[in-house]
Amino acid sequence: MMGAPELALAQKVLAAQPFSNLLDARLVAFGEGEATLEVDIRDDLRQQNGFLHGGVLAYAADNTLTFAAGTVVGARLLTAGFTIDYLRPADGALLRAHAQVVRAGRSRVVCRCDLWVVDNSGVETLCAVAQGTIAIPESSQGS
Repeated sequence: MMGAPELALAQKVLAAQPFSNLLDARLVAFGEGEATLEVDIRDDLRQQNGFLHGGVLAYAADNTLTFAAGTVVGARLLTAGFTIDYLRPADGALLRAHAQVVRAGRSRVVCRCDLWVVDNSGVETLCAVAQGTIAIPESSQGS
């Protein structure tokens, strides 16, 4: 993984996102084509059946995919699109999203993300997987 200065800079980028602050999201790893984001599972993030809302999972996938891409091509990125498959209801104490770059091109970066819930005893359960394409805006290419 990259050193502490790169992680600290990426954490500042995350802190500049009001929605990420609303969720109390934390970037805990950033470097070498990978990123990990965590969100504590709180009651106000659950849906009517008591499980973590799918929108929170989608947020975590989207942001983590983009941060992973940023480790190899820089910070000026936009999500072009992503798909997410919900494998099982998410219930636990913590959501952990881990993304890695599959392929980095000149204008697009393809990444995949695994989303895990962690219970109070530390047991992780895979609850969703996502794949995304991250665009490098033309104004950022070659700079």
